[in-house]
Amino acid sequence: MLMGLAAGAYVWMGDSAPKLSYRTAKAEPGDLRVTISATGALKALSTVDIGSQVSGQVLEVLVDFNDRVERDQIIARLDPSNYEARLTQSRASLASARASLQEAQASQKNAEADYNRKQELAVRQLVSRADVDLAIAAREQATARVASARAQIQQAEANVANAELDLTYTIIRSPVDGVVLSRTAEPGQTVAASFQSPVLFQIAEDLSQMQIELSVDESDVGQIRAGQPVRFGVDAFSGREFSGEVRQVRLSATNTQNVITYPVVISVNNPDLSLLPGMTASANIEVSERRGVLRVPNAALRFKPADAPIAAAGGFGAAFNVGSELPALAESLGLNDAQRAAFETDAAAARERAERMREQFAQRAAQGGAGGGVPSGAVMMGGGSGGPNPAALAAAVGTRIKEGYADFYASLDAAQQQQFDAGLTALLSARAVTLYVLEDGKPVAINTRAGLSDSSHTEIVGKALKPGAEIIIGSGAGA
Repeated sequence: MLMGLAAGAYVWMGDSAPKLSYRTAKAEPGDLRVTISATGALKALSTVDIGSQVSGQVLEVLVDFNDRVERDQIIARLDPSNYEARLTQSRASLASARASLQEAQASQKNAEADYNRKQELAVRQLVSRADVDLAIAAREQATARVASARAQIQQAEANVANAELDLTYTIIRSPVDGVVLSRTAEPGQTVAASFQSPVLFQIAEDLSQMQIELSVDESDVGQIRAGQPVRFGVDAFSGREFSGEVRQVRLSATNTQNVITYPVVISVNNPDLSLLPGMTASANIEVSERRGVLRVPNAALRFKPADAPIAAAGGFGAAFNVGSELPALAESLGLNDAQRAAFETDAAAARERAERMREQFAQRAAQGGAGGGVPSGAVMMGGGSGGPNPAALAAAVGTRIKEGYADFYASLDAAQQQQFDAGLTALLSARAVTLYVLEDGKPVAINTRAGLSDSSHTEIVGKALKPGAEIIIGSGAGA
């Protein structure tokens, strides 16, 4: 009786035990976009600070905030009284210098005539030689006074020009076409320009073309290039997205509490003038993009069944295991018959080399490492205590692949070579991953390679995964 009850309870509990269910998503073609986020302030392309080159009292201010101004437009006037008086004084000094010149020229003419008379009398020995010497000295002195008077005239003319220039400086004009951003001048205010020119106005040249200066972390700045598209938003228009373009990555690094950032300048079109200087922009720089690639949710890369064997995810296997992908890469180049034949020949030779290398490794393993050494043709990359460098390892494998397919590579034209190099780099840079596909209610492992990743999806560059496959992204207990 008791055994029957126990058996019944066991059956009942076994039937009601929760079953494991899986959440899946399809591997489908789509677009991927990798962005770098940063913030910065909007600025006009050119902002001009306008001050006064002379001191004085402000008589009138002719523009206000947000006013549009044109080049050479009068925007303020200073009291010109002092400078007009200086100009009058300088002109009087110039007139006096000119009169002194006329007087010196008259004295020079008289001294020249006296010298000529005494020279004639000296020939007839009617005057002494001393009188002749005095006449010569008087003539030279008169000539020097004329030169001095002329120099005084030049100095006086310079003083007049300086006084006239200072008088023109009392009229402040806009040097550019633009918009008044700030105005600090008020009528009656005294401007002191003795030591430093005060800023009275700030004018932005053209607000239809603006820029953003972003501060980008040093770990991200290496991915940024001029011409990359940028999307950004501002708090004033929370539902609107604006676009721009990277114009410059500046070299002037900033160290803030041991955090290094670099300024990145973004060009922005502002045709409707909705963006204003000083607005804070939250920008996303698009550093990489893939269109129409096979992608899976990022959760699929994190899923692993509880009974799956422990294995190192990723690793360097992706760098070596690209042979199966080369035929598809070659066909994507649009090969002709001769190029296709060259590829088949190089591929057959590569398979033979790989087979010989596997045999050599097997022999080394069977001998328990006796004899040491590495099979001929194996790629060795020393990495010290930290292991091999993935980038260096991928570069070495890529070089070996191109050497093995040298005849095929030489048969390609320049555009095909560039496309082959880009495709090979993408294959080598991809990391090895294991995905699980749901088949007959059970997870089945698929080893493939992952490429570009964004915040939600990852590109799958291997051919093992087919579009439309049900990829497991999670599991849970079900009824």
